[in-house]
Amino acid sequence: MMGNQRVSGLRIVFLSMFLVATKYVCLGAQNSTRSCHEQERQALLEFKNSVKDECKVLSSWVGTNCCSWKGVRCDGATGSVVGLHLRRNQGDAMESHHYYEECYLVGDKVNADLTELSHLEHLDLSGNYFQESQIPEFIGSFKQLSYLNLSHAGFSGIIPHHIGNLSNLKVLDLGSRYYFTQGLIANDVSWVSSLSSLDHLDLSYVNLSHAKNIDMVFHIIPSLTYLRLKYCELSDVNLGLHLNSSKILPNIQHLDLGFNHFEELPHFFLNMTCITFLDLSSYSFSLARNSLKLLNMLPSLSELHLSECGLNNAHFSPTYLNFSALPTIQYLDLSKNSIGGKFLSELMNITSLRVLLLSDNSLNSSIPVMPNLLNLDVSSNKFDNIELVGIWRQCHLIALSLSRNHIGGEMMGPSPNTSGCSQYALEMLYLDYNKLSGSVPESIGRLTNLRVLNLMYNCFTGSIPKSLERLRSLEVLDLSYNHLNGSIPESFGRLTCLKRLFLPSNRLTGAIPTSLGRLDSLQTLSVASNLLTGPIPVSVGQLTKLNDLDLSENSLEGVVFEAHFANLSMLKYLYIGPSDKLIINISHEWTPPFQSRSIIFRSCKMANEFPKWLQTQRKLRVLSLSNASLHGLLPTFFRKMSMLSILDLSYNKFSGSLINFPFSEFTETLLLQDNLFSGSLPRPLCRSTHLSILDVSSNRLSGNIPDCVGNLQDLENLILNSNRLSGVLPSSLGYMSSSLFWLKLSDNNFSGELPPDLGNLRSLQVLDLGNNEFSGSIPKWIGENVTDLMVLRLHKNNFTGGIPKSLCRCSHLQILDIAHNNLKGSIPNCFGELRGMIEEIYRGLRTIRYSPSAGVNQVMKGSQLSYTTTLNLVFNMDLSSNKLTGEIPPEVTALALLVGLNLSNNHLSGSIPDNIGNMKALNSLDLSDNQLTGLIPPSMAALNFLSFMNLSYNNLSGRIPTGNQLQTLTDPSIYAGNRDLCGAPLPNNCSNHENPPTTISKNKYEDANEPKKVWLYLDTTCGFATGFWGVIGVLSYKKQWRRKVFMVAEVTMDKVYVMVVARVSKIKRGREAK
Repeated sequence: MMGNQRVSGLRIVFLSMFLVATKYVCLGAQNSTRSCHEQERQALLEFKNSVKDECKVLSSWVGTNCCSWKGVRCDGATGSVVGLHLRRNQGDAMESHHYYEECYLVGDKVNADLTELSHLEHLDLSGNYFQESQIPEFIGSFKQLSYLNLSHAGFSGIIPHHIGNLSNLKVLDLGSRYYFTQGLIANDVSWVSSLSSLDHLDLSYVNLSHAKNIDMVFHIIPSLTYLRLKYCELSDVNLGLHLNSSKILPNIQHLDLGFNHFEELPHFFLNMTCITFLDLSSYSFSLARNSLKLLNMLPSLSELHLSECGLNNAHFSPTYLNFSALPTIQYLDLSKNSIGGKFLSELMNITSLRVLLLSDNSLNSSIPVMPNLLNLDVSSNKFDNIELVGIWRQCHLIALSLSRNHIGGEMMGPSPNTSGCSQYALEMLYLDYNKLSGSVPESIGRLTNLRVLNLMYNCFTGSIPKSLERLRSLEVLDLSYNHLNGSIPESFGRLTCLKRLFLPSNRLTGAIPTSLGRLDSLQTLSVASNLLTGPIPVSVGQLTKLNDLDLSENSLEGVVFEAHFANLSMLKYLYIGPSDKLIINISHEWTPPFQSRSIIFRSCKMANEFPKWLQTQRKLRVLSLSNASLHGLLPTFFRKMSMLSILDLSYNKFSGSLINFPFSEFTETLLLQDNLFSGSLPRPLCRSTHLSILDVSSNRLSGNIPDCVGNLQDLENLILNSNRLSGVLPSSLGYMSSSLFWLKLSDNNFSGELPPDLGNLRSLQVLDLGNNEFSGSIPKWIGENVTDLMVLRLHKNNFTGGIPKSLCRCSHLQILDIAHNNLKGSIPNCFGELRGMIEEIYRGLRTIRYSPSAGVNQVMKGSQLSYTTTLNLVFNMDLSSNKLTGEIPPEVTALALLVGLNLSNNHLSGSIPDNIGNMKALNSLDLSDNQLTGLIPPSMAALNFLSFMNLSYNNLSGRIPTGNQLQTLTDPSIYAGNRDLCGAPLPNNCSNHENPPTTISKNKYEDANEPKKVWLYLDTTCGFATGFWGVIGVLSYKKQWRRKVFMVAEVTMDKVYVMVVARVSKIKRGREAK
């Protein structure tokens, strides 16, 4: 009997297990082991092959069971694919702020093979990029679809009406933020009438300005609880102001109409008794104040956004916006309005308020204590004193943002005269982008609940306060961009909750504390741009959650080896250097525990040649090994690193050809300057269609520029100078990129005439073709087509003909260097109209972010100098060593910004322009080896910045002017070869010759003084006549006077005669006595 009962019990147990197993098989599970249908698997593989997957998001899509693939969900009973969740992975982007770490799919369009997934219920392709393609019409064939999310996926064009076939749809999200695309447009939205089950609709950023039947969105879908129409270009005409309010969205809870063009609020708000969220941002209440009264009739409203609504203090009177009629309001956004002066007292009476956003207004008075308020944002206002905010009075606030104000002075602790708080609830404090000075107060340690403390971009000095060790809940500490000194406290190792530590751009000294290795939660550690010394602590290698490590721009030393990265499995961003005392000694056999996105070892010494462990980094996007003492050939595995977008191997001694480089469509920046690379530019380079910066300057490359460079449509900087390239420039250069603004081909062996197609490069700002063998005339398309040039350098070529007047149309030109050619003719008078050399134009020269070598060589002060970071400050005109004739145009003296002017070694004649003293900024002037005549203008003494001048070997004459800056130019050689010059510093004096006050030239001088000579002769004649006839005439008429005069003359002569005879007789006697 007992045995039978035992058998019966076992039967019941087995039966129960069978029923459970059967139920599991019948109902299914998300991760069912049942294989999917083969046609659906093939459809998914076709979709995979149709997209670019840089981050290997679809790497699990292998094998026969597609139900186990990431992002794919199958029905457990049938094996049919019912869910496809391929939303962009933005986790990395939220953790850090690196644009290149977001992982998303890129496709020309959505592959039509997805129509095989006929049982699809959930489709999410949001956050990917389908390159401005249209939403496919076949989307309407997924009749069982209840969730469709195509938001922010780079779609454009008209939304297909076929979406109306999805009668089971509950969630539809087509919102987009791709500003650089045309965006989605709806011509007619009548298709929404078929979506009777829709609960959630997001059409934000869709252009609805010309959409028909837009009113159907508001009264055809009674089930709708969530509606978002932000940035849809809607106006009163689209919605209609007199819609029957009894049928309008009776169940709506979330309504976002922000940033449209309404002038009056629709009256259908009166029926929305269930609404809890309302966004009317950018609606101008200043045009329709009575609309505010409508907001008083929404009794359930808990969150209200009124950003950029033109509100001022007057709008908050009970006549317009009566907050007492909104007893449930908890979240209020009043940012970017015109609320100023005193804090609004009306806001103090809202006892339900928990979050108040008042950023970007003009508040500048004391902020009262609001006991129930938890989050207050008053950033970007006009507070100038931190006491107005009363941090130490706000006991109940959890989050306080004071960023971007004008707060200066010291940050003091609580005053003993005011009643402080026994305990502070504050968890987030933002004081960044202010002018706070002095020490960070020790009283910060009283805010023991702080999770975020941001003091970046202030003027704090002194050391980091010890009291910070009391903030045991701290997760984010940002003290960057201050003037803090001293060492990093060892006590930071006790802040065990710390996730992000930012200390860059201070004056911190000493070593990196080893205690930081105990911060198990640390994800970001940045101590860049300080004065830190000593070795990198090995304990850093124990930070298992570390994502971003930036130790750059310090003076660290020692050896970095494998132990420094032993447990950094989450590391994605690594920045070390520059430091010539830091050695990277990692073995070739080492396999890193991480898959990094960016590795930068700049100006460090690599001990074991090229690091072979880099071949394991399959997700690497940025690699910099510049100035790392590397040499030899690149390893062959390097060409497989095709995901690299930024590569910097500059300032090493790599040799060989460029064949092993990973030229791909992902390559954006390639910096290879200052190496020993040889051979020609490889044609695979042209596959890098997204290449933006190419710098292979200062190598040993030879051969021609390949014709296929026209494929580089995104190129902005092409730097090929200082190689051995030759041949004629291909015409395809002119079709390379409409955005090309740096073209530097100097110091090569290029020849021939410039192809006219270069005139298509209308955005060109820098054209440097110096030190080549180009010939022909300077083309007129420079100035006619290419008008944005700021630097034109054709130095040392074989250009002939005259200087084209078209150059005068380059109104932004600040460097013109056409020296050392065979140019003839005169200097165009219109050079005096080059506005870029006359007045400051607000348009800075674009510099190359990753390439410090992209400068321009210029002859200034008699020497060739290279300008890189200071290029924006250089204004120079060099026309030297040509065969130019004629006079120096006086119009040139209008170029008031010109720092350097070199016209030497030509055949210029005439005089130096008298108004040359108007060129106040002139620092270097070289007019030597010409045929200039006349005097040196005295106005040159007004050139207060002149530190170099050469006027030698001309035909100048007269006295050298003196005074001011000319007194410092004491080298006589600068005046050599001018035979008729005199005065200091020359040895020949001017010997009583006085120069007239002003002169223009010798001939002009004589012409100008001709009337003075006439008056001189006339004065002499009149003086002689007056003296002669004044005496002789009187004696002729006065006989007595005449007799007396002769008697006096006779007596005088007798006396003189006696004196002379007596003197002679005395001399004779003296000689005879001897």
